[in-house]
Amino acid sequence: MNPVAIAVAALACLNLATYVTYARDKSAARQGRRRTPEATLLLLGLLGGWPAALLAQQRLRHKTAKTSFQVKFWLTVVANVTPTVLYLQA
Repeated sequence: MNPVAIAVAALACLNLATYVTYARDKSAARQGRRRTPEATLLLLGLLGGWPAALLAQQRLRHKTAKTSFQVKFWLTVVANVTPTVLYLQA
């Protein structure tokens, strides 16, 4: 299998897992159950799941009002995207 296809498939799986994790955390919040640690949500975004995280935040209205989380989230987006931008400029 082509390495690019593998990378795309892995990224798609990561984004699916990220969206599901956000959805489960939102459900847990509503039901008063044990929550997913914010560090886990942020790590998923840092690894490349930030597009799904952003979609989940908007669709589920989850973690959008918590400023401290949003600052950290956007820092992980920058940290994830910057190496790609630098690579493409080289």
